Amino acid sequence: MPKLIGIIGCGTIGTELAIAMDNGRVKNVSVIVLFDKVKDAAESLRVKLQNHNPSTYYNFEEFVSSSSFNNTDIIIEAASQDALQRQGKTILQNGKSLMIMSVGALADSQFLSELVDTAAKNLAHIYIPTGAIAGIDAIRSVRTLLDSVILTTTKGPRALADAPFFDDARIDVNKIIDRTLIYEGTANDAVKKFPSNINVAAVLSLAGIGIEKTIVKIIIDPGAITNRHEIVATGKFGEIKISVNNIPSMTNPKTSFLAILSAIECLSSVCNGVVRIGT
Repeated sequence: MPKLIGIIGCGTIGTELAIAMDNGRVKNVSVIVLFDKVKDAAESLRVKLQNHNPSTYYNFEEFVSSSSFNNTDIIIEAASQDALQRQGKTILQNGKSLMIMSVGALADSQFLSELVDTAAKNLAHIYIPTGAIAGIDAIRSVRTLLDSVILTTTKGPRALADAPFFDDARIDVNKIIDRTLIYEGTANDAVKKFPSNINVAAVLSLAGIGIEKTIVKIIIDPGAITNRHEIVATGKFGEIKISVNNIPSMTNPKTSFLAILSAIECLSSVCNGVVRIGT
């Protein structure tokens, strides 16, 4: 039997995942329901699907009370940290497994604990793709031996524009002409100030030394044509260095193409029981 899938958030990632399921790249699935608070977004995605005809909802209460939602096996959250914080527990309380794309919301340790407890009580699962970075299994394997983890992310101005960080910072992103370090702080702080740009920091923190001890540096480079993530982890085991240059999504420069590919692989693994290297 195919896994029945619902998607919350019909933007770049939600759309790419739906199309991957629709064209058979992810097998053994059926997209049966879409939710987005913006009606046009949900309808625009629905008409792009040639082999599936999902129901669409724009009110969350109507969505979770629908027969379509009730029939789902997995809900994919591809909306925002705020959406996950408002809607994640409700999804799990209804016994639906949840794949989380807005991982930055899990920087709130109390919220993370509540999600995990809710999933356990309702026999649901939580899935977290590794996103736009590599080497998570290696970091996880040495987590008890780690002394420091530093993530340096370099992106072009368009990829970082409109982040809440700039509401208070005296920086005009459009006037930066040289490679410039604009932020250095904890992952906990970074995911709040750059909620659409630095979910990788939360993934790295969950695998490694924690959200308060993981250090994040963000660099704007007007000449950057990729989103670059460099990880340096040190400890009693030695040192791990990881460097990934990601091509941005063609439709949204804030999203790395690798993050979309990671989500597709995670979903395919869950739905088809394929053997994965690592955990």
